Amino acid sequence: MQNTVSLGSAALVAMLILSVGDFSSRDCLLAAEAENPPAAEIEILCGTSFRPPMEKLLKRYRKEAGSRAVLAFGGSEDHLPKVKLKSIGDVYVSHTPYMKYTKDAGALLREVQVGFLAPVLVVNKGNPKKLKRFEDLARPGLKVVLPNPKYSTCGEMVFKLLQKKQIKEAVMKNVGNDLVKHHATVGNHVKIGAREAGIMWNGVAHNFRDAVEIVRIPYEFDNTIRVSVMGLSYSKKQEAVQKFLDFVEKHGKKTFAEFGYVK
Repeated sequence: MQNTVSLGSAALVAMLILSVGDFSSRDCLLAAEAENPPAAEIEILCGTSFRPPMEKLLKRYRKEAGSRAVLAFGGSEDHLPKVKLKSIGDVYVSHTPYMKYTKDAGALLREVQVGFLAPVLVVNKGNPKKLKRFEDLARPGLKVVLPNPKYSTCGEMVFKLLQKKQIKEAVMKNVGNDLVKHHATVGNHVKIGAREAGIMWNGVAHNFRDAVEIVRIPYEFDNTIRVSVMGLSYSKKQEAVQKFLDFVEKHGKKTFAEFGYVK
């Protein structure tokens, strides 16, 4: 009996020692986290057209800066109400004129320009129709797909140039009902051969290079469309936002250029 009590007491002492050790380890860990808390995770509201360069940029940011950020994709027009309400997001990646809208809403902290959006002519691989300029879209019988100006800044620019060159009626005969909302739809229609030519953003066209050909045409559009990464003034993670913007200033332009966002 005495031996049994002694063994039980020894086991109890051992458990107490282990428990104290556990509490000490946990206390040390909590103290270390309090002294060096993990960096705040920032939410980046990102226009869908900028997904590839932003994913690459963010991958490098996580690796080199050891900081956390998540991308929330959607149309720039879909993200804007959140920015105006100052309800969601720490960073907003968009293009002209959304920078102005953000500033007018009092939501702009700081802007870093990373590239340009420009309409480009895309054709079937090998350019069998030998299209060389914007005016070629008016060639009788050519099957053309264009972004809808009702939904697209690119579409607005294209229609203004069509009117300026007085070829809108001829081109629209070739378009028919193929005015589309999304640039990827333009790329897919040319890719599968349903259309012989189309106009889309440069960066999106870059993603279709394996299946379409990009024809370099003179930049004759009235507007210059800039792409910017914007810190949002209402973010509660200002230090993390500034750190990310500093990183973008160093690496953003080069990364976006790799994906075709040049004028």
